[in-house]
Amino acid sequence: MTTEQGSGQMVRALSWKGAFWVAAGVPPLVLFSIGGIAGTVGQYAFVVWMLSMIMGFSQSFTYAEMAGMFGNKSGGTSVYGATAWLRYGKLIAPLSVWCNWFAWSPVLSLGCAIAAGYILNALFPIPLAESQQVLDWVAANIGQFTAESEAVVAYMAENAGVSAQDAIAAVASAAGVEALTPWFRTYEAFALTIPGLGTLHFNSTFIIGVVLMLIILMIQERGVAQTANAQKWLAIIVLVPLLLVGLVPIFTGSIDWMNVTNLMPPAASESGDWTLGGWTLFLGGMYIAAWSTYGFETAVCYTRELKDPKRDTFRAIFYSGLLCTIFFFLIPFSFQGYLGQDGMTAAGVVDGTGVGEVLGTMIGGGPVVTQIFVILMIMALFLAIMTAMAGSSRTLYQGSRDGWLPKFLGSVNKHGAPRNAMWTDVAFNVFLLALASDAGGYFYVLAISNVGYILFNFLNLNAGWIHRIDSAHMDRPWKAPTWLIGFNTCLAFVNALFLGAGAKVWGYENALWSGLIFASFIFPVFWYRHYIVDGGKFPKEAYDDLSLPYGELGARKAGIKPYLALGLGAAVVLWSNWFFVLPG
Repeated sequence: MTTEQGSGQMVRALSWKGAFWVAAGVPPLVLFSIGGIAGTVGQYAFVVWMLSMIMGFSQSFTYAEMAGMFGNKSGGTSVYGATAWLRYGKLIAPLSVWCNWFAWSPVLSLGCAIAAGYILNALFPIPLAESQQVLDWVAANIGQFTAESEAVVAYMAENAGVSAQDAIAAVASAAGVEALTPWFRTYEAFALTIPGLGTLHFNSTFIIGVVLMLIILMIQERGVAQTANAQKWLAIIVLVPLLLVGLVPIFTGSIDWMNVTNLMPPAASESGDWTLGGWTLFLGGMYIAAWSTYGFETAVCYTRELKDPKRDTFRAIFYSGLLCTIFFFLIPFSFQGYLGQDGMTAAGVVDGTGVGEVLGTMIGGGPVVTQIFVILMIMALFLAIMTAMAGSSRTLYQGSRDGWLPKFLGSVNKHGAPRNAMWTDVAFNVFLLALASDAGGYFYVLAISNVGYILFNFLNLNAGWIHRIDSAHMDRPWKAPTWLIGFNTCLAFVNALFLGAGAKVWGYENALWSGLIFASFIFPVFWYRHYIVDGGKFPKEAYDDLSLPYGELGARKAGIKPYLALGLGAAVVLWSNWFFVLPG
């Protein structure tokens, strides 16, 4: 470890404030799924966000303790927690790291997909049917359409009772919109369907998204200090206006309190009963909210790059958690209070591309203010994407250094940035971007990636008490109260409940199984690295970090308890997946 660039090692260049700014890309994640959760949970959406954030903040104290134990590691809490499982099964430890990576990494593709949508709206807009250019086109071309035209006949068949004149006007208007839509807006080189997975779309969204990814990669190639500095200014520019959006409607009386009181259960019947289907939708909301609200744990991904890891790890995750609490409480509440259920489930809010306009409207701004917020929304997405790339690439890097992932991921460039890991992240997300380049694929990617995130959280929360038993000899610069470690262990099984019940909610009943299959891909990867490349032993530094002799993993002081925890967790997932069913 060094403070000098060009040494071939990561550089200790961050204070806790730098790690805080790198993690400041988490609050904008609320905008990724705020519409989707509202469409699923209904009026209880803001309650879901608050409960999920409380859980995330509580869990972070377990993670803060473990992060302080490993001042020489990078990659975040999945790495620190994975070391607790090594004694109980070599395959379990890399599973935790792998699940954390494939949960966080898709922020790149999902964020770039939304940002590409904003750029397409700004540079290649679809004209409105009532716009003057469309009206002029219709006036010049209306003679091409008659009652016998194929499109007119089809329209009349689909809309019983409509007159031929009205059908001609509607068909001509649609033709005008299509004719005046810029070609690049609907461009698609080709689409590729992969059975059991989905359709890859190589379209205009894909092209713009790839360009954005490469720009962010160039920024991060300069090292963590440069990344933190860029994040700092982006965060200030983005989060201050976003905070105002949450506060202004409350202080100006723009909140309709009926939208946040007298709440009806999800998909409620007229009687408003909490049915099994309603609870399933609620748990589905908790499942997908966790992907955003728990995310500030990325603040401790940079322990190996902190100048004073013993002091700074707790500060970084604690203050990042406070920041996220403010935004995840305030923004969903103000959105729902201002927009109501219909506004929250509008197409532009659900897919993210209309959130910028909503932000401008909420503070009473005109067209200029609204356009400023559209630009700020793109910057917010950049902020989230940079956070995800910085954290997920370091997870790959440390996984390689600890002997769980391929060796080529464990190198850095002259600035101390994990270049090979970052390029691997980008390559993986180019594939995901093709899958997420339409609205259906977007939530499919999100639902599957979150399977990995909940698995990682389950393993890591249990790692807290395993470390207390097996690694009691290790120094803990900050130690969580024992009762909180126990409470967070209970939350691990609550998360397992969310996973079993909630993964099926997002339109893909096999999302749980798809996520579990992807999680299993780590087993052949680890087997090759550990048994073929490394001869069945981990790198020496992995043993040093645990204060163990080379080649020895130490006694299993926890006995069968970790195995019982795994068995109970699996039982909760399987039972909840069977018991909870969607409405209808």
